[in-house]
Amino acid sequence: MTMIELHYVERGHGQALVLLPGWAQTTRLFAKQIDGLADRCRVIALDLRGHGESPKPEHGYRVARLAADVHAFLAQHALEDVTLAGHSMGASVIWSYLEQFGAARLARLVFIDQAPLVTNGWGLSGTALIEAGCAFTPETLYATAQAVASDQAGTLAGLRSAFFSDGVDDADFALAVSESMKLPAAAAARLLVDHGSQDWRDVIHHVVPSLGLPTLVFGGALATIFPPQAAAWIAAQIPGARLSVFGADEGGSHFMFWENPDRFNSELATFMA
Repeated sequence: MTMIELHYVERGHGQALVLLPGWAQTTRLFAKQIDGLADRCRVIALDLRGHGESPKPEHGYRVARLAADVHAFLAQHALEDVTLAGHSMGASVIWSYLEQFGAARLARLVFIDQAPLVTNGWGLSGTALIEAGCAFTPETLYATAQAVASDQAGTLAGLRSAFFSDGVDDADFALAVSESMKLPAAAAARLLVDHGSQDWRDVIHHVVPSLGLPTLVFGGALATIFPPQAAAWIAAQIPGARLSVFGADEGGSHFMFWENPDRFNSELATFMA
């Protein structure tokens, strides 16, 4: 198995907090956590394979491969008792990590606005569909991936309302788009299909509780991509898990940690303490 050297940004000392960005995103979107939490812990934000400043090999754009990369990174840097936090697809990377490697090197888990089932290929409806949090049908998943492959910039530019609240300014959204463009279009499309095809409900219901790790789950009331009921469902499967849903007037978008970093950082620091 060929390993790659992931790019990362590190600040602070003490207990390790490792931050995993979502699909096509980078360490830059965690700038407010790196700055805001470095006085309380050792903050390490990663660029996943192909993302940001990390190497861009021709293969490996699958959630399971990204999870193996993270496992190798923690071992390479001798990190133990890690609070592992994943935003969006980054949470899926954690679920894959837990299924493959268990609780190795981990002390706490943080899941940030990610649905257990991104694509409704099961004909779910009603409450079951809302709690699963599906954002796609099989048809729209592949159509979106094809759009990314053929017109990456244009497709990303159309995702403003899926990422942020109406209150976000143009510069913030432009940053998210420019960082996303660092993941090559073909890799972004392949990874989106793999990510969107996963069903993590069994891992969340059976594997995560068996590991006994303290868990914090974030959601956003604006439901810009995923409904807050999906975050509530995840928290309900894990004994003792904390649930934090940001209201519509609290920057409760997919990027609530960018729009309301004071509340986000405070809750994350309290959880780690």
